[in-house]
Amino acid sequence: MFIHESYTIMYFGFMQPQILRNQVKSHLLGQIQKGELQVGKTINLASLSRNIGVSVTPIREALSQLEQSRVICAIPNRGFVVPKLNKKEAKNLYETIAQLEITAVESATYHESDLEALRKQQLKLQQAHTSMARLEARLKFHELLVQNSTNLVLLQILDDLKTRLRFYEQGHGNDASFYENVDNQNEAIIRAIEENNVPTAALILKMNWMVVLEYVEKQLVS
Repeated sequence: MFIHESYTIMYFGFMQPQILRNQVKSHLLGQIQKGELQVGKTINLASLSRNIGVSVTPIREALSQLEQSRVICAIPNRGFVVPKLNKKEAKNLYETIAQLEITAVESATYHESDLEALRKQQLKLQQAHTSMARLEARLKFHELLVQNSTNLVLLQILDDLKTRLRFYEQGHGNDASFYENVDNQNEAIIRAIEENNVPTAALILKMNWMVVLEYVEKQLVS
C-alpha cells in the first residue's frame, strides 16, 4: 500500500506497471526536492521498497528512467548512485537549459494573464525566506516563463534537466547579492515580454542563467 502525505492512495497490486513506476519516480523526485537524496550516496533499493511498500522491480524501472535523464547513475557492484557534481557538467547543464528556454520563449505567445502570473511568482521569490523556498520559487518562475511553448518535447527535456539542476543549487540560496541580480533580471524579462521585445527577453534570460552558473561554479571544488 502506498502512503503519501498521510493518505492511502490505493493498493499497488491493482495498479498498472507504468502507473506504479511513475508513482515511485514521483516519490524519488520528491526526495530530491526536499534534499533527502544526497550526492554520492548509494540508493538502497531494499530500504526504499520497505518505506513505500513497493517491490524492487518498479523501483529499478523508475531508477532506470532517472538514469536516462542523468539524474542518477548506475555503478557496477554498487548500484544506483547520485553522481558527484562538477564544473564541466554544470557548464553543459546550465548552457543547455538556457538555450532551450530561449527557444521556448521565442515560440511562445504571452497574454496579460501570463504576465500577471510571472509578476506574482516574482513577488513570491522575493518574499521567500529559505534557500529551498527560493529555489522552488525561482524554478516555478522559469516554468511559467516557458509553459506556453507548443514544443512539448522541449518542455519535457527541460523538466528532466532541471531535476539534475536541483542538486547543484540546494543550499546555495542564502546569498542576498545573488538573488538581487536574479530579481532584477526576472523583472527585466517581464518588461521585455510586455513590450513584445522577445530578442531582449531572450538575451536577459541567457544572462540570467549565466549568472546562476557563475555562482554555482564558485561553490564547486572541481
